[in-house]
Amino acid sequence: MGCSTLPRELPPPDTGPMSEERAEALLLTLLSLGVDYRWGGNSPQTGFDCSGLVAHVFREAYGIELPHNARAQSKYGVHVSLSELRAGDLVFYNTQHSPFSHVGIYLGDGRFVHAPRTGAQVRVEPIDGAYWMRRFDGARRIRPTRL
Repeated sequence: MGCSTLPRELPPPDTGPMSEERAEALLLTLLSLGVDYRWGGNSPQTGFDCSGLVAHVFREAYGIELPHNARAQSKYGVHVSLSELRAGDLVFYNTQHSPFSHVGIYLGDGRFVHAPRTGAQVRVEPIDGAYWMRRFDGARRIRPTRL
C-alpha cells in the first residue's frame, strides 16, 4: 500500500466497550513504556525491538505466537484501513527503505506505542505525525482465538 492512497483522516475515537482481551493487551503494552530498545530484544527485562514488543504482548495477552519479524507479522490477521483502526491493531511502517520494516501497536486516540531505535525507549507517538504518515505501510487486526 503506497502512502499516496492513504486517507488522511484518523479513525473516530473508539467509544465502544473494550473487550477484556483488548484491555489486557493494551495494559501489557503500556507496562512496557520506558523499556530500553534492544535489537533482537523480546522481554521487558532485557529490552525490546519493535517486533519483539509486539510478539511479547500478543503471546502474554492472547497466547498467540507471532514471529519476531515485522514483515512476517504483517502477514497475520486481516487488513484494516487507517480510518478503521481500533486499539490493539498493528501499524506498519517503512523505516529502513524496506516495506513493513517497523511495527507498533495502535492505542486509540491517534496514538501508537513502539520500540523505535537503539538509544531510545518504548514510547507513545502520534500516528498522524509527518514522519509516520509518510512511511505508513498498512495496519492489521489480529483477533485472539480465546474470547
